Amino acid sequence: MDFSHVNTWIFDLDNTLYPPEAQLFAQVQRRMTGYVMRLTGASEAEAEALRADWFQRHGTTLAGLMAEHGIDPYPYLDEVHDIDLSGIGPDPGLAAAIAALPGRRIVHTSADAAFAVRVLSRLALPVFEAIYGIGETAWHPKPDPRSYQAVLAGHAIDPARAAFFEDDARNLEEPHRLGMRTVLVGPAGEGRADHVHVQTGDLAGLLRGLAGAGVVPAAIAATPALR
Repeated sequence: MDFSHVNTWIFDLDNTLYPPEAQLFAQVQRRMTGYVMRLTGASEAEAEALRADWFQRHGTTLAGLMAEHGIDPYPYLDEVHDIDLSGIGPDPGLAAAIAALPGRRIVHTSADAAFAVRVLSRLALPVFEAIYGIGETAWHPKPDPRSYQAVLAGHAIDPARAAFFEDDARNLEEPHRLGMRTVLVGPAGEGRADHVHVQTGDLAGLLRGLAGAGVVPAAIAATPALR
């Protein structure tokens, strides 16, 4: 798959720039379930069922809460992202690989930008030009097309010259439709959907492979793989 035309590299945050084994999002999910329980009086099982329904119909728990309960998103985001980040730390190999990409490097997450800043600081990844969180996309989460359009418009991005890296395959459908290169970050499944161009369990390794193809400087070929 050719990436030689790409000049904008867009990355999801959770379970993409750090491995799912860090269990950060599991902490966030527990806090989201607790919030729903307190707000609605639901049991834990009922709250998890509500969250699953909102995820399918609205894209995120927050979007469901805003649509169906009219909550203020800011206190909610502060609460659910008040988690322990000690499970992650600097990843110099990944930092070098991303920093060597030609063109612009952007984070697009359905979390909030403040949380993204905390995570990127722990990972020592000061390599991004911009962070688009849920607030920067007018509260439209992925995979809502309006979320992607906010990023494209905000940085005047030509989607035909962009690549999108994401751990959730459904969030790659719209980038594919827009003409981006799409990369699913995570272990291989039983098959790959047509809207996923590349799948990798080793993000830094993939970027080193692009170096070998002449897309990025060959110097990053020596950087350690993402662990």
